[in-house]
Amino acid sequence: MGHHSQQGEDRKAQIIEAAARVFAQKGFSGAVIAEIAAEAGIGKGTVYEYFNSKEDLFFAVFQWLSRKIASAATVKISALGGSASHRLMALNESVVNSILNMMDMFSLVLEFWAASSSAIMRQRFKAAFKQTYRDFRGIVSSVIRDGIDSGEFGTDVNPESLAAALVGAWDALFLQAWFDETFDPLVTARDFMALVIQGLMCERT
Repeated sequence: MGHHSQQGEDRKAQIIEAAARVFAQKGFSGAVIAEIAAEAGIGKGTVYEYFNSKEDLFFAVFQWLSRKIASAATVKISALGGSASHRLMALNESVVNSILNMMDMFSLVLEFWAASSSAIMRQRFKAAFKQTYRDFRGIVSSVIRDGIDSGEFGTDVNPESLAAALVGAWDALFLQAWFDETFDPLVTARDFMALVIQGLMCERT
């Protein structure tokens, strides 16, 4: 059944956000559609008007959270001018803060990673993760390439390789913060990015 009206889109978003809360609390295997419907304040049958299965709903939550994190992380640098160093530091700050603001849902990220190895959902999640990481690496590498083109950074750096390393470092920081509540990923990320930028500028000399 198609739901193309604004009311339908609003109801779909309501279901996805309710599902995100339930999946974050109980995991994919522990969550049931009836609980998600109750969280959304609707009947169980209404969920199935928008999603064919729990797997489809779980994937919709993945897409919703990915867009939410990406938009929060990139909107700030798109509004910035100035040097590549400034934009790279702003991106670093924005990425870390966007995840910290949603740390109560970070268990969902672990669930999504697990889904990429499951027999039922593997192909869909692997393809989505591949594209998500590729897009994000592209954002980071474009800032680095701008710094090289402007002469701010040295020419000996490979923008794609460094972008991949930075994206991996951000993932690792949040894993550490998830397991250790005393660990501050923002302080570490700031120190790390300052060293990266220093190295990029040293390459110029």
